[in-house]
This record gives sequence, C-alpha cells and structure tokens, in this order.
Amino acid sequence: MNWNQLLSVKRLGKPSSGTINAESRTEFQRDYDRLIFSSPFRRLQNKTQVFPLPGSVFVHNRLTHSLEVASVGRSLGNMLSLHLNKAGIAHPLINEIGSVVAASCLAHDMGNPPFGHSGEDAIKEFFRNGQGREMIGDLSQAEKADLTLFDGNANAFRLLTHQFNGRRKGGYALTYTMLASIVKYPYESSLAVKPKFGFFQSEKIFFAEIAEELGLIQNQAEGLSFTRHPLVYLVEAADDICYQIMDIEDAHKLRILSSEETKELYLNFFDRQADLAKLKKIENTLDQVTDRNEQIAYLRAGVIGLLVNNCIGAYIENEEAIMAGKFNGQLMKAISPVASQAMGNVIEVSVNRVYCHPSVIEIELAGYKIISTLLQHFADAALNNSPYGKKLMKLFPEQYLQQKPDRNSKIQSVVDFVSGMTDLYALELYRKITGMNLPAL
Repeated sequence: MNWNQLLSVKRLGKPSSGTINAESRTEFQRDYDRLIFSSPFRRLQNKTQVFPLPGSVFVHNRLTHSLEVASVGRSLGNMLSLHLNKAGIAHPLINEIGSVVAASCLAHDMGNPPFGHSGEDAIKEFFRNGQGREMIGDLSQAEKADLTLFDGNANAFRLLTHQFNGRRKGGYALTYTMLASIVKYPYESSLAVKPKFGFFQSEKIFFAEIAEELGLIQNQAEGLSFTRHPLVYLVEAADDICYQIMDIEDAHKLRILSSEETKELYLNFFDRQADLAKLKKIENTLDQVTDRNEQIAYLRAGVIGLLVNNCIGAYIENEEAIMAGKFNGQLMKAISPVASQAMGNVIEVSVNRVYCHPSVIEIELAGYKIISTLLQHFADAALNNSPYGKKLMKLFPEQYLQQKPDRNSKIQSVVDFVSGMTDLYALELYRKITGMNLPAL
C-alpha cells in the first residue's frame, strides 16, 4: 500500500474527480463537521458507555467518549504526519492525517445500539436463540451471520453509507479514506474473528469499491476480505487508550475504586528508573493540588500522553509490516513492557471490580429485555400484515421504511431503528408498547 493512493478525497455516492480544493476547510475537515452536526452523533449523548447514565455524578457516555477518542486520535494522526514528512513522503494530504483520524474516531461508535455492549449481545442473542431465529430461517447463510454476529462496527459503516429512505445516495457522502479508517475488521461476517466483522452483505459492494480505490490489499479468502487501512491502527489505539483509562477515572468518581488504588494504577505506567524526572514532577504537582478528583485527572492526562507516544512509536517500529498488510494485532499490544504490564493491571481491575459492578450488570440486564422486546414487536410487525402490526408501524420513522420487499431488508430496517435509539427512548417505547406506561392524556 502507498500513501499516494491511501489518501483520497473522493466521496461515496458523488461523481467527484477527487481533486483537492484549497479552501478554508479541507475535505477531511468537512467529514469531521458533517459528523459532529449529525443526528446519530448527537444521540450518542444518551447512550451508555459503561456505567448507567448519570444522576448526581457525571460519568462518560458514548458522546463524551467519542469526543475524547477524537482528541487523542488527532494527536496520533498529527504525529504520524510529522514522521511521514521527515521520511520524505510527498503528498499534499499528508498533513491532513490528523483530521482523517479525528473524524474516524468521532464515527467509530455511531453504530452501537443503546445500553452499551450488552445491546450488541442482545441483538445477536435475539436472532441466534430468541424469537428472531425463526424470522431469519429463509435468509442466506451470509445474511443470517450478519444478524447472529451483529457488530456495532459493521453497523456504523452501514449508518454512514446506506441510502436510507428519503436520503441521498452514499449516505453521508464521506471520503473514501475516512470511511476505510473506521473499518477495524475489513471482512464480511462469514469470515468473522472474535467474532467481529466490518460490513453487512447490504454494504459489501461499497467497501469493495472503497478498497479498490485506495489500494487495500485483498486477502485470499472465499469471502470478501482485505487488510486494514493503516490509519485504522491509530483509530483503534485512540479508542483503546481512552476507554480503558477513562473507565478507571469514572470508577474513582463513583467510589468503586479508592483514590490510592487509582493513583497506583496510573503511576504504574511510568518506569520507576527511566522516568525519575517525570515522576518527581508528578509528585510535586500532587503536593500542590489537594483536590482528589483533580489529582486523578492530572495523572490520567499524563498516562494518556505516555500511551500516545508509545503507540506512535509502535506504529513507526512496525511501519513496514503495516504498509505490507502483514501486521497482525493492535498497537497497544506493542507498547513498552512497563506500560503493557500497567495496562494489564488496569484491565484486570476493570474486569474484576468495575465491569461486574451491580450498576453495570443492572443496565445490561435491562438492556437485554428492552432490546429483545422491541425487536420482537417491530420485526413481527414489519414481516406480518396484522392489525396490531399496522398500528405499530405507524410509530416507525419514515427514514427506516423499507422499499425493498425482501425479508432481509425488512429485518435490517428494524435493526436500524432499534440500534439507533437512545437508552431513554428505547426504555420509553418499551414501556408504551408493553402497556406499562400510557401517553399523558
């Protein structure tokens, strides 16, 4: 792969020449602006990240998380631009890599359903073992896999590229480079690993078009599979840094972890011998700052800076393999031994103390029930012409009304609707259609 082909301002659905405009806003900055003003991005403010949406203590939601990931991603992208400039890579868009990565980071969670990762699991389970299993009986194996292995990453690609009812061709008409940079798993569901995949059958043709234009390397597989766009590694690293490190700070604010425990988890990222001067500076600052939350925020900022430097170093060290499509894994797996050990401690505490906290489990259980019920009612209504179903479809947004008569398209339109809901709207609609609440008279 080469940067002359990997960086393109051509937009999906638009017959543009791909020329670079010397305007006040570059094409990649337009991507960023288009996303941040979009309704799906705005709805992230009412979608759970890890902890239930806040009462008196404000913790992260999908919106604040995405903004923070975009900030870290821009730093990583700018650092890569500096490296490529020093290496003599001549391309007018090299300096715009930070904007590409920031825009991709904004979009990386836009396809995630309500109620955190349990929302994804609820959709999978509904079609794998729930009432949705019979509904997809006549679909192809590939179409079934899209639903039984439902993935928020693939759903984000669909959200950004699919022509919904009444909308323009190409979805949000974003640049090829930005769209390729959000696809962490550039293969279809039949080739899913972990299991993760990057696009549904309905958007398969779009990714193939993008991959060909950008020169992504196609893997030798029975299905459609490519190597990652190099910038995916930076988007993934920004996400990994933010959610792991910020979840610990949230746990401290909610008093799941003590101040001393949290300080120790963050200080472990610094080498006690090589980082003596830095540790001394940290100690002096902590002596001056007495507010516990501010102390933790200061340490968290230092850890993020350290991990950004580690990740860009890992990218440069593995640059040849990345550009050849032979680098397997994450940049966070290639950081320094000290930082890697500290991250291992953070993950262990998160799994054993944070993610299993009753407040987290409760929202996951509620999410399962709410999402499976909504899918059951609306999928049945979309597929069957019952009197109840006709009334229920009156609540269906026009943009999701499916013009295609096939079963898969109808089911996908229901998944589009449910996965795009906020936590609050999903809960309210669940209560209304099950008769638990009645509209105010």
